[in-house]
Amino acid sequence: MIMEKFKDKTVLVTGSCGTVGAELVRQLVESPAAHVVCIDNNETELFFQIEQYRGSGKVSGHLADIRDREALMLRMRGVDIVLHAAALKHVGLCEDSPAQAIATNIQGTQNVIDAAQANGVERVIFTSSDKAVNPTNVMGTSKLMGERLMTAAAETTANGLDIRSRNAGTIFASTRFGNVLGSRGSVVPLFRRQIEKGGPITLTDRQMTRFIMTLEEAVRLVLDSVWLATGGEVMVTKMPVARIEDIAHVMRDVLGAGREIEIIEIGAKPGEKMYEELMNDEEVRRTWEYGDFFITLSAFADKSAPVYAHLQNCAKPDRPYNSVAEPSLSRKKLKEYFLNKKVLIDTKIDEITK
Repeated sequence: MIMEKFKDKTVLVTGSCGTVGAELVRQLVESPAAHVVCIDNNETELFFQIEQYRGSGKVSGHLADIRDREALMLRMRGVDIVLHAAALKHVGLCEDSPAQAIATNIQGTQNVIDAAQANGVERVIFTSSDKAVNPTNVMGTSKLMGERLMTAAAETTANGLDIRSRNAGTIFASTRFGNVLGSRGSVVPLFRRQIEKGGPITLTDRQMTRFIMTLEEAVRLVLDSVWLATGGEVMVTKMPVARIEDIAHVMRDVLGAGREIEIIEIGAKPGEKMYEELMNDEEVRRTWEYGDFFITLSAFADKSAPVYAHLQNCAKPDRPYNSVAEPSLSRKKLKEYFLNKKVLIDTKIDEITK
């Protein structure tokens, strides 16, 4: 079992109080990991997170911002694995305040890299987004830069040989996934709150499509990618596609108690795309299918190097991976997915206000 590989490891999670970060912490606490270090700049949420796991005896929390390089240097002492989940993720707010997105998502990621290198961390995984592919907004652009920083930290070449002298053996890689249902910023808590108030449910565009997955699925794939990474890859998780309008209809049917709640279209927000992409045309030629992942190597990687031997017999995709080209779940299948995965039961109404 993949979680057994965390036995006796000290794992640090940045953004530990965020939706993804908190679920990473929860699953790691249940794993054989020796210690989980929580880093966040949200004082109140961090306090309650520490209290929640105090009885486990394996969780410590530290108030710090990834913009603070020295704080990261201090907190990564003795750490084996870093899961970098801290980021500014709201498209509209990053569009409004791009300098803040740069400071957190780009410079903050470089700070994580620097601290990991200085402390001899074994592995660092960066949680990226489908918005990093052919980005049309500040948030996506900053996530793409985060991926490129990880790749640059992982790979150096000399005389055609694959070496990693610059990071003293640290494995850096990224995992890229789509919309995590129920996470802060997703449509699920927003639609739920609107349904609770009697409507209307506000759609940006009826034709908009998105890759979707549950929080538990997303986090488990991040944890799997820790041990799959060999350095410099972007690991793209496979997931179903849904139309935003169908999500609204299914949620109204399940949560609306038969009420006639209006669904209205308000138009796309600044920086939003009609569809999302997890792999573009240029990446297809250096990508392999591997279980639940597409693995995209760096453009500078030597694909014949022994470190990539596990990919040599794997199939290669024949097209880009984007939500407009993939079949969308029918409303019936989407409803089954929501109910089977307990998406609507687990979603907290107050997530949207945090």
